[in-house]
Amino acid sequence: MNIVVLVKQVPDTWSERKLADADHTLDRDSADAVLDEINERAVEEALLLQEAHGGEVTVVAMGPDRATDAIRKALSMGADKAVHVSDEALHGSDVLSTAKVLAKAIGTLDGFDLVIAGNESTDGRAGAIPAILAELLGVPQVTQVRKVTVEGSTIKAERETDEGVSHLEASLPVVVSVTEKINEPRYPSFKGIMAAKKKKVTTLTVADLGLDAGEVGLGAAWSQVLEAAPKPPRSAGQRVEDAGDGGSKIAAYLVDQKLI
Repeated sequence: MNIVVLVKQVPDTWSERKLADADHTLDRDSADAVLDEINERAVEEALLLQEAHGGEVTVVAMGPDRATDAIRKALSMGADKAVHVSDEALHGSDVLSTAKVLAKAIGTLDGFDLVIAGNESTDGRAGAIPAILAELLGVPQVTQVRKVTVEGSTIKAERETDEGVSHLEASLPVVVSVTEKINEPRYPSFKGIMAAKKKKVTTLTVADLGLDAGEVGLGAAWSQVLEAAPKPPRSAGQRVEDAGDGGSKIAAYLVDQKLI
């Protein structure tokens, strides 16, 4: 099987995240950057399927130069090679432009049987890329998957939503998005980390994909942030001194706040 895994470098959730003053896009340089955790699970699932069925795992990423660190993390887990789309023109791209770029990048490969992605990234949280990508590639989509198996040319999956669990089937090739319940990702071994340094990473620009710079980036986005302000600091709470009447004071406060 030829498996493609979409990965993304995102700001560490434990870092302070903020928007750039100039255009209100995410200021990626202001926070530590890591491979998105859901992408680690996507890579893990690709490796498990590779171990069961053979084939090759290719990582595809779109992002600035330092996204190479996230790509190398996926390679150190065991992926075979990677494609990195990096171009200043991509800054501020929305989900539609991003999906278009990823579809073009996948098109540079020698075909695919399966594309695996996370259900949503921890920075944008749109959760729309897998569905849009499937439409652009002209293949079925199976989203929100917690379990997946491949039997011949058919994929079988359990899809979990708030309404319950659905059992789905689709013919390969197909786009799959996974949830955090799909697996527990492996830790890269020292051997894997060293091997990742020698694995092939192909870097492409917008022009390499046959796209015009005007088709992507903030200027082509269907929505933009016009104004933003930092979250105000939390104010100190009201302290109640209990001199035997603490219960009454708390009750009076709750009544004043219309909570009781």
